[in-house]
Amino acid sequence: MANTNNVTELIFTGLFQDPEVQRVCFTLFLPVYLATVVGNGLIVVTVSISPSLRSPMFLFLSSLSLVEICYSSTIVPKFITDLLATIKTISLKGCLAQIFFSHFFGVIEVLLLVVMAYDRYVAICKPLHYMNIMSRPVCHMLVSGSWLAGFIHSIIQILITIPLPFCGPNVIDHYFCDLQPLFKLACTDTFMEGVIVMANSGLISVFSLLILVSSYVIILSNLRNHSAEGRRKALSTCASHITVVILFFGPGTFIYMRPSSTFTVDKLMAVFYTVITPMLNPIVYTLRNVEMKNSMKKLWGKKGKR
Repeated sequence: MANTNNVTELIFTGLFQDPEVQRVCFTLFLPVYLATVVGNGLIVVTVSISPSLRSPMFLFLSSLSLVEICYSSTIVPKFITDLLATIKTISLKGCLAQIFFSHFFGVIEVLLLVVMAYDRYVAICKPLHYMNIMSRPVCHMLVSGSWLAGFIHSIIQILITIPLPFCGPNVIDHYFCDLQPLFKLACTDTFMEGVIVMANSGLISVFSLLILVSSYVIILSNLRNHSAEGRRKALSTCASHITVVILFFGPGTFIYMRPSSTFTVDKLMAVFYTVITPMLNPIVYTLRNVEMKNSMKKLWGKKGKR
């Protein structure tokens, strides 16, 4: 079917049409992206250098921060440079690559959030067996498993999309490449492809959300047996995780769990989980985690004094 493709380049409509508004967005989103890379990068470096941050929780947090940088970098740099461009173009191959990597890192992030919820469940509900259950090999296996699952998910999405014929039009009503807007441009009925994609993404989201909610229900009911101090400490680490889960799942669920539309609201929601959320995660985790804050102060304080 590849020979029916006479579309090699696609054009984004972008977030807003007004050039003035686009320039304002550029000055807002460039610092946000830089803060995302620096904030998450600091977490990765701090966890890898600090001897006190050797627990599984920090290994997972470091992995999550690395994925945040990758996920954000798949979409945001192109989006920011396009804000200054009159015509926002991307090659069809570039579009497919963006879809692959955004889904790849997006699914890894979802699964790492599930792994982190499981880690908190073991730490709070089975504290005496924690080091046996969450041993180093198990932690590495859980992280590797998340990456493998993300790869399998993305390969399925791309293998469905590659055979589709694109013979024009070539305008995507979005500011980055995603499957539903791209399907609208195919010169064939994409109902079946849409169903497979929804099932693929939907199953992962629903399954992950069920595990997350049930693990926190068990954790909260278990906390009644803890001392006031123990409860406060456990709730502190759980609160940051729950905040990140809501920030990530909220906008995504809003977009994917309802019929696709061309509303600017959908694009603005997408801005939230592609641009804003990756920047907020390190802030949420470091502000609420005493060990993380102390390690950062020690590490970067020492570096500053030299």
